[in-house]
Amino acid sequence: MLTESTTLLVIGGGPGGYVAAIRAAQLGIPTLLVEGEYLGGSCLNVGCIPSKALIHVADEFAKARQFAGDSPLGIKLQSPAIDIAKTVEWKDGVVTRLTSGVAALLKKAGARVVKGRARIVDGKTVEVSPADGGAPWRIGCEHLLLATGSVATALPNLPFGDAGGMVISSTEALSPATLPKRLVVVGAGYIGLELGIVYRKLGVEVAVVEAQARILPAYDEELTKPVAASLRALGIEAHTGCTVRGLNAAGNAVRIRNLAGEERELPADRVLVAVGRQPGSTGWGLESLGLAMNGRAVQIDAQCRTSMRNVWAIGDLTGEPMLAHRAMAQGEMVAEIIAGKRREFVPAAIPAVCYTDPEIVVVGPSPQEAEAAGIDCIHAHFPFAANGRALTLEAAGGFVRVVARRDNHLILGWQAVGRGVAELAAAFSQSIEMGACLEDVAGTIHAHPTLGEAVQETALRALGHAIHI
Repeated sequence: MLTESTTLLVIGGGPGGYVAAIRAAQLGIPTLLVEGEYLGGSCLNVGCIPSKALIHVADEFAKARQFAGDSPLGIKLQSPAIDIAKTVEWKDGVVTRLTSGVAALLKKAGARVVKGRARIVDGKTVEVSPADGGAPWRIGCEHLLLATGSVATALPNLPFGDAGGMVISSTEALSPATLPKRLVVVGAGYIGLELGIVYRKLGVEVAVVEAQARILPAYDEELTKPVAASLRALGIEAHTGCTVRGLNAAGNAVRIRNLAGEERELPADRVLVAVGRQPGSTGWGLESLGLAMNGRAVQIDAQCRTSMRNVWAIGDLTGEPMLAHRAMAQGEMVAEIIAGKRREFVPAAIPAVCYTDPEIVVVGPSPQEAEAAGIDCIHAHFPFAANGRALTLEAAGGFVRVVARRDNHLILGWQAVGRGVAELAAAFSQSIEMGACLEDVAGTIHAHPTLGEAVQETALRALGHAIHI
């Protein structure tokens, strides 16, 4: 069996793994990355990027359909149609461009990439089965970084592939060969709603089933109300407080039950199960290390060290929040620690974005969360209905909200819901990371007309002297 050694061995080429490998190689650390499928991981290939590509297509198609009717903008078009095969081809082109870019960056930095399946032998040794079918070989390492990401959670009564492939995960939903007439989405979290809205805008009849009492249960209700209103306007059925019992005997409908015990069937040509993701901790020998675990997640400290010396873990494998940008930041940090730098992963806040219609962005605690933590805080919001740029974009729904300490006005959190608010996440995060107070944001001149003016106005309102409301 062939053998070789390296200083850093990274298992997993997703956002966390490839960033760690690039940074380590930049710092002169001999680095080898093993990836079983595609560079970029779930995010670039079957998650963040392809879903946003389809969201863009769905939005453009929805606009075209609006212009074929009675548009208030005075634009008139003939009835549009969608060529889903062409759409998927374009989406795949975006993905290929980005994944190819990752490969080029790794090569430029000097990190070696091995395409194959890794299996842990011990904390210093990994066996790799090459993707080309060649003989397995062993790689010894001084540092082992685990970055295997996460996998979609399946339901026992609706297994993926059931009914001849009728039951799908988000992976299949992102590359449809055809569009179904009726789609049932199980799970009203961000993945289920993002894709459900996409399919509805492409002309599919969509129903969403959620076991909790409302959609997007991970977000506070004030933020989700505009999204719920949008679902109604789009014609998406939302069945909250309902559990899924499986497919009916004919295999053409999903059986659901509400809290009163009443059952009904939702007709479906395709069923998307989107009830969350779990750490990808099985199937590659992780258990042989005997690491401290939190359920299926690997337990880490503030430097992403596991319970075994020189074995590190980052990203979704370590549990919530399962966000690509968290994994990237952790990967960069681990590389720098191995290179001798002093680093810890202690961000003031990590932004989270839900690309529904309208979008939601959350950075830091909500008013309820701050109160539950025993913090005496003030909070205020500013509606986009009073923002000139929002009105010119036909995006008057939604608002920006700020949470700050009452005693010194230190900003603790920002939340926003509305069209395009994802692009405000950077400003929100930066203000918290830099320890800004309400006066700092209120006194910063914001360009007019922009959605960002709502950020300044929110801070002004929290101080008691908003100008435009």
